[in-house]
Amino acid sequence: MRVLGIDPGYERLGVAVLEKERDSDALLFSDCLKTSPKLELSERIFTLGEEAKGLITKWKPDALAIEKLFFTTNQKTAMGVSEARGALIYIARSAKLKIFEYTPLQIKIAITGYGKADKNQVASMIKNLINLRGKTKIIDDEYDAIAVALTCLASTRH
Repeated sequence: MRVLGIDPGYERLGVAVLEKERDSDALLFSDCLKTSPKLELSERIFTLGEEAKGLITKWKPDALAIEKLFFTTNQKTAMGVSEARGALIYIARSAKLKIFEYTPLQIKIAITGYGKADKNQVASMIKNLINLRGKTKIIDDEYDAIAVALTCLASTRH
C-alpha cells in the first residue's frame, strides 16, 4: 500500500509518500510545500491543490492520510487550514484515493505510544521507525506528514 501523508496548512503543507514493503515501511518522498503570505488565500489553496495533484500523478498513492484539525486559539488560521484541508480531500477523492483521517492524539499514540508527546519526541521516534534516506534537514510539518502516513500504514489492513 502506498500512502500520501499530509499535515494540512496553507502557509506550510507537510507531504510524505510512504509505502508498505514486506515487514517495513519505506519513505519514498517528503517535503514541506510553502506559499507566499502575499497571495490571497484562494490562490494559496489553488497552488497547494496543483502541487497535490502533481504528487498524486507522480507517486500514484492508494490512499490519502491527513491529520484532523484541532485548534484552540486562532479561528482565522483554523478556517484557512480547514479550507485547504477540504480542497485536498476533494482532490484525493477525485483521484479515487481512499481517505484516512487521524487526530493528533491518534498519531502521537501510534508513533510514540504516548498521546501527549511533543514534536521532538515524535521526530525522534520517526528516525527510529523509518529510514529517512539520508535526509538531514526536515522541518516539523514534514515530520508530521511522515507521522500521519506511518499511522495509516500501521492501522490499516493491506
